[in-house]
Amino acid sequence: MTTERAKLSACIIAMDEEDRIADCLASLDFCDEVVVVDSHSKDGTRELAAALGARVIERDWPGHVAQKDFTIRAAANDWVLCVDADERISPELRAEIVALRDAGFPGHAGWNFPRLSSYLGRWTTHGGWYPDRQLRLFDRRRGRWGGNNPHDKVLLDGKMGALRGNLLHHPYRSFGEHLRTIDKYTTIMAEGLHQRGKRAGLFDLSVRPSMRFVRSYVFKRGFLMGWRGLVQAYLSAHYGRLKYMKLYALQEAAECAVRPTWPGEARGRDPRAEANAPRREGERVPRA
Repeated sequence: MTTERAKLSACIIAMDEEDRIADCLASLDFCDEVVVVDSHSKDGTRELAAALGARVIERDWPGHVAQKDFTIRAAANDWVLCVDADERISPELRAEIVALRDAGFPGHAGWNFPRLSSYLGRWTTHGGWYPDRQLRLFDRRRGRWGGNNPHDKVLLDGKMGALRGNLLHHPYRSFGEHLRTIDKYTTIMAEGLHQRGKRAGLFDLSVRPSMRFVRSYVFKRGFLMGWRGLVQAYLSAHYGRLKYMKLYALQEAAECAVRPTWPGEARGRDPRAEANAPRREGERVPRA
């Protein structure tokens, strides 16, 4: 009995990725289809992707989770391989995926694989960035994108297998881009936490960041990467501190909007309301 070869769609979301999309697409040339959903790039991302054989869809940006889930639903095939424009399929991972596809993707609803990231000119194998296993190959009939923006994840209904080949990741073009990404992502995270009713306290602002640093630099052996490991550990702590600081600012602003404070007054006391309140006979009205 011969197993019918399955078909595989590669799914990518992109915006202003002209300098990276070609390498990404080249690593996916074994797929039966490549779908690129572009969020109104101002460079030549769409034109280049189309010229390289991808099916390009231009769409407004609704958030990471919604955009990625739209992309897999737009694919022609049920088996999907999801990658970002700053990622590439390594030759070892490619061989594993091709073998699975030729066998009809037997036994599992999806597979995860390690992600190896490049940072400031070096592959990062310590500090919490590796193996960073990612579930990106799955049957969309039994999986969907979920999680909380910007940290999306695949929710799978079924057994998950594990592959050994690396997904190669080039997340930041520069140190400055890393800092800008932290600022952007922590804003999204804080707003999402605030909308879900979460709160930040002194423990989140002071203790959690230190714990993140120790975890990355000591327990995840970031110190083995020299100064890069120190930078990664510091920025990991900074990410946590900034996220909770922004959440704290949001919750305080919301409380002040409900119970405004005045100079020299305790929170919750509104001198205008007090001035207009009924008085007992002989009681003086306080000055504003």
